[in-house]
Amino acid sequence: MEVRSLGGPDKNQVYGLSNTTADNLRSTRSVSTVGSSQSISSSQSKEFVVLQQHTAQLTDKYNHLSAEYAQLKASHAQQKAEYEQQKVAYEQLREMIMNMATHSGTCAPNPFWAYNRQSPPPGSPPPPPTPPLY
Repeated sequence: MEVRSLGGPDKNQVYGLSNTTADNLRSTRSVSTVGSSQSISSSQSKEFVVLQQHTAQLTDKYNHLSAEYAQLKASHAQQKAEYEQQKVAYEQLREMIMNMATHSGTCAPNPFWAYNRQSPPPGSPPPPPTPPLY
């Protein structure tokens, strides 16, 4: 009796088991040992040891990947929290600037405008020409 998950691959294919190995494991599990001692061939015993080792390797790999996933998930949560803090700080700063502009009646002068569009004081030399924009 072969068990398959619905819509998924055969578990023997996932674990790289041959049909013979899978059948041997099934027959070994299904043998009743009441009243008799069942002898297992050395080839079946070797296959069983190999499968145990393979299972241990897969378990180690799964545990490693689970730990790595947990670290990535925690890092993502931390980055998200930092982003939210930056977003709140940005909105507070923006609100402060808008309040300052509203209360002063004008926007803050733009330091990139030549002389902030103010005339130079009387007697001072004329401003340098504005460099051309390319």
